[in-house]
Amino acid sequence: MIITKTPFRMSFFGGGTDMPQFFNRHGGAVISTTFDKYCYVNVRHLPPFFDYHTELSYSRTERVTAVEDIQHPAIREAMKFLHMYDIRLTYEADLPARTGLGTSSSFAVGMLNAFYALKGKYADKKKLADEAIYLERELCQEAGGWQDQIAASFGGLNRINFHENGYEVLPIIISPERKQRLNDNLLLFFTGFTRFSSEIQQSTEQTMKDKTAQLLEMLALVDEAQQVLTDRSADLDDFGRLLDRSWRLKKQTGSKISTGSIDALYEQALAAGALGGKLLGAGGGGFLLFYVQPERQGAVIQAMDGLMRVPFRFEDGGTRVIHYTPETYIPRGENE
Repeated sequence: MIITKTPFRMSFFGGGTDMPQFFNRHGGAVISTTFDKYCYVNVRHLPPFFDYHTELSYSRTERVTAVEDIQHPAIREAMKFLHMYDIRLTYEADLPARTGLGTSSSFAVGMLNAFYALKGKYADKKKLADEAIYLERELCQEAGGWQDQIAASFGGLNRINFHENGYEVLPIIISPERKQRLNDNLLLFFTGFTRFSSEIQQSTEQTMKDKTAQLLEMLALVDEAQQVLTDRSADLDDFGRLLDRSWRLKKQTGSKISTGSIDALYEQALAAGALGGKLLGAGGGGFLLFYVQPERQGAVIQAMDGLMRVPFRFEDGGTRVIHYTPETYIPRGENE
């Protein structure tokens, strides 16, 4: 039996510049971090006592005899890609899916990690990120960028640079005290709305050619934000003000990025004292993140009355195998 633990991520700056159709021409970069909310993938070989060969448990249960009959696209394509058969897979998570935290990509990374471990093979973080990108963007044909898979696999607070058909992960060097201050100044709220990221991404991709100017400006903010984080003499509160600038630019890149309800909540938080924030993920719903100085956090929490606040801590581990019990696997046909 294998159990993997893979973090979710929050993206601060550069979202949208991680799409190949943009970064292959202009370059791209994001600043993001993983935090202490995770998805867990439990995989083992299914004992040969049942009339089905694969059992899957996620938001629904599937029992099938052929991999091709699996309804979940990512599981089906990953099993075909890595030649996985006769398995039982269970998915659990600390936070709901379709909420802007890269949950589908964290699942993809964690699942691939579990499959390799079940085969008795080691896969490094870059291999897992690369293959999760290939799984979601090519095999499943889901629209979107590359940052989620990379963040989930590597973990930590990073700048990820994108260039023609490639990327590099650069940890942001920041003192523990300054990193703690950043963490303490961030408030996360669940709006209660969920959406399919690929639908938002598809809509955004269709208008991206018309939004190059905004995306280039968002890309430039990555450098400014990194400077704020790494320069001890810089005012950390400028990170929040830059978040506000970036969010207002992002809303211009697609009509489905925000909604009237989300905009109203955002402006309420700013009126209560937040310096900036953003809706995490592709847009349309999910989690709102705000940068708020400690003395004003009570007022912002009160202004967001009715929304669930989710406390969190940054994490640095990325995906990992947390339980490994090798087992002897004899293919079904050899038992019959």
